[in-house]
Amino acid sequence: MAVAPDAQFQRLWPTLFMSLVLPGSENANSVLTELLLQADDEAEDLTVRYLDQDIFQNPHPAVGWLRQCCVRAVLDYAVEAGLDYRPDFDVQAWVNINRRGDYHNLHNHPHAWLSGTYYVAMPEQPPAGHRTDLNPGAISFFDPRAQVNMTAVRGDGQFDPEIRRLPKAGELFLWPSFLHHFVHPNLSDSPRISISFNAVLRRKELS
Repeated sequence: MAVAPDAQFQRLWPTLFMSLVLPGSENANSVLTELLLQADDEAEDLTVRYLDQDIFQNPHPAVGWLRQCCVRAVLDYAVEAGLDYRPDFDVQAWVNINRRGDYHNLHNHPHAWLSGTYYVAMPEQPPAGHRTDLNPGAISFFDPRAQVNMTAVRGDGQFDPEIRRLPKAGELFLWPSFLHHFVHPNLSDSPRISISFNAVLRRKELS
């Protein structure tokens, strides 16, 4: 069906999601895995105490490499989002180690601009058994516009309110911090290891 030649279209309120595989991740991940598991052994409740830590302050070269990659990803995201200036921001990161049965409740990241996760170790998940609605090890993102899919039709990009991704080791995801997301349970006996981070805009002092 032809579209009227004088019709004008504009997509409103886009939610930009970024994913990339970091070059050199295979070598870095083996080093990071050992480093993060050791940190988890030494600190109680490391994964849930995200406000009390910033793994990017660790001077280890592998951590420094990852911090540089995260900063570059944020800058690339800004370009794709249409910013014509370099945003002034800092990145703060924390460790997530999900052992068998662990998951993360539905949440977003207040007081930040962008949030992301780098996946260090993604163990192969066992068969889900008789349940067809399980998505072990995956992460789900939810449309921030509540109930918008109620009026969508099949084939419309707004039809499915949930976007689900099963990350691979070496992948980095980046999204707006307001976006609610949920990490499905790890059903493997091996730990699911990742590093999450926030890009926080620096506050300008008025003179």
